[in-house]
Amino acid sequence: MILGLRSDLIYYERRFNQLMITMKKQLFSLAFALCLILGTWGNVQAAPAATASVGYVDVLYLINQHPDTAQANAILKTEQDAVKLEFETKSPGLNDQEKLNLDRQLRQRLDQKRLELLKPITDKILVAANAVVAEKGLSIVISKNEVVCGGLDITADVMKKITGK
Repeated sequence: MILGLRSDLIYYERRFNQLMITMKKQLFSLAFALCLILGTWGNVQAAPAATASVGYVDVLYLINQHPDTAQANAILKTEQDAVKLEFETKSPGLNDQEKLNLDRQLRQRLDQKRLELLKPITDKILVAANAVVAEKGLSIVISKNEVVCGGLDITADVMKKITGK
């Protein structure tokens, strides 16, 4: 029985690691989507092409440094612990397929919570970025990761808008 519990824990630990990788991929996708939104907004507000200026922003930095991120991470950690405990409690009597289904359900619940916690943060970043875009007269804003050379880094300006400092 202990061997079975240990293998369940190893299985769940592997699934947890896979969830963390998935979370990082989703965070990158969300950051990329935010950049696309910023770029689209910039195009709508764009000046003529001859005077177009490009800004770039480090979205992952802004998310990581946002004042609300620490609290969101604490809530997410609590949810992860609850999911882990729920899996450990419910899985001992389940067959492999039922364990996979339970894992899938718990992972979906965790992903939903992650998105629920991340949305207000990204919304605030978007509002701050739009304000900086308007102030600086930029026509487009892209992700810092896409910049080869040139452009105006507005990350610090957006962070100042977010923190008020």
